[in-house]
Amino acid sequence: MPNDPAEGCHILVVEDEPRLRERLARYLSSEGFRVTAAADATEARTQLRAIDPDLMVLDVMMPGETGLDLTQSLRQDQRHDLPILLLTARGAPEDRIAGFEAGADDYLGKPFEPRELVLRIRALLRRAPPAASADPPAGPIRIGGAEFDPARGELRDATGPIRLTGGEAALLTALARKPHEVLSREEIAEALGMDDSGERAIDVQVVRLRRKIEADPREPRFLHTVRGRGYILKPGV
Repeated sequence: MPNDPAEGCHILVVEDEPRLRERLARYLSSEGFRVTAAADATEARTQLRAIDPDLMVLDVMMPGETGLDLTQSLRQDQRHDLPILLLTARGAPEDRIAGFEAGADDYLGKPFEPRELVLRIRALLRRAPPAASADPPAGPIRIGGAEFDPARGELRDATGPIRLTGGEAALLTALARKPHEVLSREEIAEALGMDDSGERAIDVQVVRLRRKIEADPREPRFLHTVRGRGYILKPGV
């Protein structure tokens, strides 16, 4: 893929099954990525202290600390905001939602086509920084006591940057490009690189984003649900 911004990006693969871990590392390397592999969450933490990967491919069902536990822990740590793609043999909707609620950016069920994994990785890597828009906003917008810069995908308040996951940044960027306009779930799914079956996952992303921008997420002032249509961002102070 010419001029691919994902070319040469560093992927941390965390998978407890040795043969699959080796196959994933070999395949992703053949696709132009740099790859570091880890067998479990403990080894992954050790690697994260030594390297700064661009994305993590993380197995959910691991002995000891699970992939969900590791994801949730990393999301609570302000130092780690890398995109996380979960892999699991459990593909029921409630399992997917649990992954997104833990802080994952994408979710792929086993077995999967390696090519689909690569496409999802590239889509996640394109989210940050957000791609240029044909109709970019004039500049940063105020959201209560915070300011969001869509060009950089950066949210800040008086204390400094507010960490956003790749999915949260992509969602807020899409909404900020059309403030005071309703975005349908289909439009949001496209911005997030999700398929049409990801409506519940979009709702989860909205809930997570509200926790970052609303004083009371249960009574939102800025990010509103428009029943039957989608979501709307009404920036202001």
